[in-house]
Amino acid sequence: MTALPVLYSFRRCPYAMRARLALAVSGQACELREVVLKNKPRGLLQASPKGTVPVLVLPSGQVLEQSLDIMLWALRQHDPEGWLTPSHGNLQDMLALIAQCDGPFKQALDRCKYPGRYPDADAALARTQAMEWLQRLETRLAGHACLFGDRAALADTAIAPFVRQFAGIDATWWSAQPWPRLQAWLAHWQASPLFESVMHKLPAWVDGTEGVPFAHGAEMAH
Repeated sequence: MTALPVLYSFRRCPYAMRARLALAVSGQACELREVVLKNKPRGLLQASPKGTVPVLVLPSGQVLEQSLDIMLWALRQHDPEGWLTPSHGNLQDMLALIAQCDGPFKQALDRCKYPGRYPDADAALARTQAMEWLQRLETRLAGHACLFGDRAALADTAIAPFVRQFAGIDATWWSAQPWPRLQAWLAHWQASPLFESVMHKLPAWVDGTEGVPFAHGAEMAH
C-alpha cells in the first residue's frame, strides 16, 4: 500500500482549515493528525520545529510548512473545481489578494480578537483597518457571487476562514454591518458540504499511533 501524505492540523485554525479544504476538493487522501497546540506532539516538532499548523509531510519526505503551499500542491495534483483558474482574473491576482489577507488584515484581526496579547496596540485603529479591507471585499462581490467571478476559486477558500474568524468575534456586530454581499458569501461558504466535511471534531493525535484517514467528503475514524 502506498504511503499517504501526513497532515498535522488543528480544527479551528484558519490556516489549517484552508489546507484541509484544498486537500478535500482535490481528492487527495492523507493521514490527518489533529494536534493540541498547547501540548504539541513530538511528531509535529520533528517534522517542523516551528511547531505551527498546518504541516504536510509527503511520502518523499518533503515537508510543506505553509498553508498556501499545501493548497497549491494539492490543487496542482488535481483541480476538479478549477480553483487555480478563476472565471475572472488569474492566479497571480488571487495570490495578491490572499497576501493582503495574510498580511495587513490578519494583523488587524489578531489585534481585534486577542487584545490582551497586544497591550500597546490601538484596538480601534485595528478594527478600522479590518473594516476597510472587508469593505473592499464587499465591493468586489458587487458584480459576482465570488471574489473572482461566479464560482468559488482559491481566493475564496483561502480568505474565508479568516473572515469567519473576524465575524465570530462579535456575531451581533457582524450581522449589523452594511456588508450584505460579504455576509451572504460567508454564510454560503460556511453552509457548503465541503466546509462541513472538513470541520468534524476529531480526537487529539498521540505520538506512535495512526492518524485518521482523510479524503474528500469525510474523515473516517478507525
